[in-house]
This record gives sequence, structure tokens and C-alpha cells, in this order.
Amino acid sequence: MKKVLNAVLMFSLIGSLIGCSGGGAAEPPASGGTGTETPPAAASDSKDPVKLRIAWWGGQSRHDYTLKVIEMYESQNPHVTIEPEYAPFDDYWKKLAPQAVAGGLPDIIQMDISYLNQYAGRNQLADLKPFTESGELDVADVSENALSGGEVNGKLVAMNLGVNALQTTFDVETMKKNGIDIPSKEWTWDDMDTMGAQAKEKGLQIGGFAYRHDVFFPYYLRTIGQKMYSADGKTIGYSDDKPFIDYFTRYQKWYDNGYILSLDKEAQKKGVAEEDEIVLGNSISGTGWSNQFLAVANLVTDRPLELNPMPGPGTKDGLFLKPSMYFSVTETSKHKEEAAKFISFFINDIEANKLIKGERGVPVSAKVKEALKPLLSENEAKIFDYVTWAEANSTPGDPPNPIGAVEIEKLLRDLSERILFKKISIEDAAAEFRKEANAILARSQQ
Repeated sequence: MKKVLNAVLMFSLIGSLIGCSGGGAAEPPASGGTGTETPPAAASDSKDPVKLRIAWWGGQSRHDYTLKVIEMYESQNPHVTIEPEYAPFDDYWKKLAPQAVAGGLPDIIQMDISYLNQYAGRNQLADLKPFTESGELDVADVSENALSGGEVNGKLVAMNLGVNALQTTFDVETMKKNGIDIPSKEWTWDDMDTMGAQAKEKGLQIGGFAYRHDVFFPYYLRTIGQKMYSADGKTIGYSDDKPFIDYFTRYQKWYDNGYILSLDKEAQKKGVAEEDEIVLGNSISGTGWSNQFLAVANLVTDRPLELNPMPGPGTKDGLFLKPSMYFSVTETSKHKEEAAKFISFFINDIEANKLIKGERGVPVSAKVKEALKPLLSENEAKIFDYVTWAEANSTPGDPPNPIGAVEIEKLLRDLSERILFKKISIEDAAAEFRKEANAILARSQQ
């Protein structure tokens, strides 16, 4: 890697990642879309030197392989130097926000669906369509559905890196040893109540981390035919407060009964996979996106973990294929074409994807996905199989969250803590959430 150590160290000091969730990853340069390895450029090639900055969030395994992919791209494109910047999920966005205000964003940023409208609405993301049309960003093997997930107002402002589906991870061996029932694919919230009680009796819990309400509350709403936001993104989408009350009544029961991690213990975590309660042997299950399964499963080497759908009823209506994360080229970049070529390499180059192996979601390139199948580890194959199952047992996803959604997610998180600490009733929290969330959305329209 060329002259990147200082940049890496500076950004790494900020912290380390979340799970979920969530969301965005960086893309390697274009390989001409051939699905084969690009030979190194000849010494006689004379191109002006280009320096690109790229930022992503993730855990250590993601950092390690992404740095190797960057090295691979640099060796094939000697005129390009890439400076990496990475951090845990929460710290990543804290770092990015002031950079955006100051006009100092990296050339390529990993983007999450929760922030997509916010950054696009402020004209901070470049339109990638000119590069898909010219071929610098090769999308010949990418489906229209995968592409459309990165569109805002007719512009392709983010390149989908992979697809995920929500899942529940089970530590089946620990469950069997402790006589805990292993749910079927058709399990329900009531089954989850039972599982929590059984786990508690054995000194165990359910949940690898605290539950992300910005992820699981919208999922719950979808299972009952409701939406988090209205179609125009101007108001909360569900019709009355009963869904909020029902959802948090159950969650408070889990918390009060000790089925899930306490808030004080959760506050001490940085969100990296090494801190997951399944890895630590304290929990029999966890929930998250399918790509997050790999980091946890690879750390649990003495017993197998399995993926299962989320509980229902209404699981098929609740599940959807989510762009796991994106790469976006920033509007302030002086090297948009070179940045687009790097992203093309990241999604199309088979040798690069042998390193990535679907960790950022099941690949969007059909050729890459097919080429990787024989090379997958047991845990990687489980993810591919689960996402394939989810493709046939899910419904289309909702539009990207409206501007203001990030503020609303913080509101939801704050209210959930006040509920658990008994500082507000669930009914009052439901009313406050509706009022404040609608006010945030109204301000965001101005």
C-alpha cells in the first residue's frame, strides 16, 4: 500500500463498528467488467498521478481484506494511490458529518440507506449514470433491481455493493445442550418469548447486541401491513399508535425479564463482532443483516451457528432484500471518473471478490456470484443460501428513508431508553414519537 499508513492511523483512532445492521462499504476500481483479473499496467503507460481517498465502516476483518483489494487495484493501476480511512459505524458518521460541512469528503464513501437521501438531498453525491453509460462503471451483470436501490430523484448516487436480508442467528449447539427449543422457519414473536424464558432459566440471553429499533420496528410494521413512513416521506406511515405500543410492550417485557442485554452493559460496547454476546457465550441468538452473520460465525470456531428468518406472523411481508451498503462518489471529488473505475473493479473483479467473498452482502454481479460459489466456506455458503431463500420469501423494500430519518432514528432510540428506564409510559412515548417525528419530517421538507 502506497503512503497510506498515516491516513489509516489517523482515522482508525476514532473507534471500531456496529452490526447493522448495518449498512455501506467501499468499492475497488474497475476491471473493464470482464469478470477476470486485469493485468498490471505496462511501465510505458504514462498517466497523470491520481490520489483517491476512500472511507468505510466495519470491523477488523473488513478492514484487512479491503486494504488487500486496494493494494491489488494499485498494482494494476500504478498511477493511482488510494488513501483508506475507516472506523466503526457510529464513529464513521461522526467523522463524515464535519467533513461534509467543510467540503472535505473523501472521493469514495461507503453509504448506508439510512443516510442516502440526506447526503443526496444536499447534493453531496455525484450522479454515477454518466459512468455506467460510458462503461467506466460496468453494470452489465447487475440487475435493474440492484441498481435502482441507489437511485434518488432519477440519479444513481450510490452503487449497491451487495444484498442482505434480516435474519436471526441461532447458536444451535448451546440451545441443544440447554434443552432450549430450536424454532422453525415459521416461528413467531410468541416463540421468541418462550425462547427468552428458556434461555433465562439457563443463565443465558437472546440478542447479540441491543436491538436496533430503527431496523426492527420498521420490520414489525411491515409484518402487519404498515410502513414507517408515508409514500411521500412527509409523515409517519402507520395509522395509529397501537403498533408502537404493541412493539415496545413486548420489548419492555424482554428487558424487564432479563432476556436481553442491559443498557449499561450495552453502553460499554463499541459494536464490533468480538463483543457480540453470542461470541462471548452469553446469548443463544442474535438478530441482524445476513452479511453480519459471517463476522460472528467466524469468531465462534468451536460450534456451528445457523441463520433463520425473523419471527412472524407476516415474515414474508416483513422481509425484503436490502442493499447492504453502497459506494458513492462525492460531488467534491476531483477524480470522479477514476473513483467510478475503482468501484467498478470492486463489484466486477473476480480475484478481488475472492477476498471480499460476500462480506458486504451477496454480490450484485451475477458473474461474480456464480464464480464464488465453489470457493465459499461453510459459513459463507449459509449466507448465500439464506439470501436465495429470502429472494423467494420476501416482498419489495420500501423507498430510501426520507431526509430527517436519521434524526427520527435518534428520537426512537432515546424514547426506547426512557421507556426501559421507566421515565415515560409506552403510551406517552408513542404519542411523543408521532408528534416529534412528524415535526422533523415537516422541517426537512422546507
